[in-house]
Amino acid sequence: MADHVPALEAEIDYESLGGGSLASNLLAGAFAGIMEHTVMYPIDAIKTRMQIVNPSPSAVYSGIVHAAGQISSTEGIRSLWRGIASVAVGAGPAHAIYFATYESVKHNLGGNIGDEHHPFVSGFAGACATTASDALMNPFDVVKQRMQVHGSTYTSIANCAKTVYRNEGFGAFYISYPTTLAMTIPFTAIQFAAYDSLSKVLNPRKKYDPLSHCVAGGLAGAFGAALTTPLDVIKTLLQTRGTARDERIRNCKGLVDAAKIIHERGGTRGFFRGLQPRVVTTMPSTAICW
Repeated sequence: MADHVPALEAEIDYESLGGGSLASNLLAGAFAGIMEHTVMYPIDAIKTRMQIVNPSPSAVYSGIVHAAGQISSTEGIRSLWRGIASVAVGAGPAHAIYFATYESVKHNLGGNIGDEHHPFVSGFAGACATTASDALMNPFDVVKQRMQVHGSTYTSIANCAKTVYRNEGFGAFYISYPTTLAMTIPFTAIQFAAYDSLSKVLNPRKKYDPLSHCVAGGLAGAFGAALTTPLDVIKTLLQTRGTARDERIRNCKGLVDAAKIIHERGGTRGFFRGLQPRVVTTMPSTAICW
């Protein structure tokens, strides 16, 4: 009998094992969301600064190391953490809403019936979850980036939100929302497709192998992040337009107008500003989530 134990263990499909309750999954998702954004926050701050179109001469950076050194020496290392409270407040609820929406839509469309795989149902549920989650998170992301830019004078996230609302109106918190969706949904699709392909190469027998899942997840995230960087640059321009000295940027109307400005000022290369920190920020979170 003992001779058959290894064979039985090898046949266990660990991916089909049940998870916890909905409440525990939401709590875990919220905690993971907060940790994902806060741990890599300084790199995210550098990414925001590198994506700014027409920055001041003192805010031009050649890379992550150069940016970290220059910002720390001239503004203090704490400036790399400006706006983190906005992420801490918004990321938890946004991730909880993501998981709740995903499970609800998937369940109502029959995605949990039987042992069959329902890729289209899962994909649609993921798109709905992204739409709902980003709707909540977008204003927090605007506040975060406004506080990350060079020369930001906001004293708190509340002060930033009030100032943006008073000077630019409620629409300023959502002008980038269509761009965010146009970026996030393809990113998710690319990430899933790349992960599926990579995991088959790295773990063809589908054994319990956390390392191969982390590697596949990290590489898939890097690939998705790199391909969607142009939309991330557009999003940053829209979310920080109120801090720009350039009148054209301050009056930017949306995705298409932002794309024209970026191309005029930096050509094709302008759409890949901040590529390195974006990939570095994304890889750990996508590696862990798998």
